[in-house]
Amino acid sequence: MPLEKATVATIQDLAARYPSKQSAIIPALWAVQHEQGYVTNEAMSEIAQHLELPPSLIEATASFYSLFLTKPEGRHDVVICVNAPCMLRGADEMAAYLGRQLGVRDGATTSDGAITWHSTIECLGACGGAPMMQVDHRFEENLTPERIDAIIERLRKDPLPNPPHKREGEKAAASRMGEGEKAPAPDKGEGVTAKKPARPRAKKTEN
Repeated sequence: MPLEKATVATIQDLAARYPSKQSAIIPALWAVQHEQGYVTNEAMSEIAQHLELPPSLIEATASFYSLFLTKPEGRHDVVICVNAPCMLRGADEMAAYLGRQLGVRDGATTSDGAITWHSTIECLGACGGAPMMQVDHRFEENLTPERIDAIIERLRKDPLPNPPHKREGEKAAASRMGEGEKAPAPDKGEGVTAKKPARPRAKKTEN
């Protein structure tokens, strides 16, 4: 399945942003995963084409980092950090509790297809909020059993969140509607121009 125009535009912008196009591989993979939920071989080939790099380099990068998914998983992706700072603040206990509440082992998907969870020793960059996990690329910090229960309940009810460029388009449309302009229909690939994104990174959620 070809990448959406907005994702292609993001990759092309990344290619022009860095002195070496190889520096754009990781954010390009993030952009594709945000759109499709995982990174297919076809998408890797398309990234290679837009970055003018060998496909093998894209595949090697995607397979090296555990946070890139190369096969379909649950509607929601949950990654709990068990690196040293999080571990010292109870991450192992929180990971064990998460697994018990979901009823599946690390790396597996719940029977209803709602959630796939992983633990990772790769630091997610939110040590000040340890223990923490990344839920659909957004941070959930200061985890407790109660917070984990609330997050699981929310995810079981929620559909897959829109990719970032669609969320930005919806915000822009809402702003224009407030000024009296009719918003264009979503998901048609026209009329809504996504804001130029910063380098992909997870965002903190408000408590």
